[in-house]
Amino acid sequence: QVQLVESGGGLVQPGGSLRLSCAASGFTFSIYIMSWYRQAPGKEREFVADISGAGIVTNYADSVKGRFTISRDNAKNTLYLQMNSLKLEDTAVYYCAKGGAKGQGTQVTVSS
Repeated sequence: QVQLVESGGGLVQPGGSLRLSCAASGFTFSIYIMSWYRQAPGKEREFVADISGAGIVTNYADSVKGRFTISRDNAKNTLYLQMNSLKLEDTAVYYCAKGGAKGQGTQVTVSS
């Protein structure tokens, strides 16, 4: 069965950086588009970024374009999200997803 386990969240100051990881298992990782979503308190879940199976095509929400980079290592069945120049409004629980399946999430808090 699909299992997605996120890690790497934490508390960071505005302007700082974090790298999130998502360890995937239970499916052929390399053939699926993988995504990152986030959900802030009191808000709906929103799309952050996605990446094609081979890692060639990426898409980003306008709110993170130029600051976040999605990548993947198919040999390690792992998805990444490098987050730079973090802003207060980036505070949320971040989830990786394969279609309708998602992990438990990792908390990112941006605060001074």
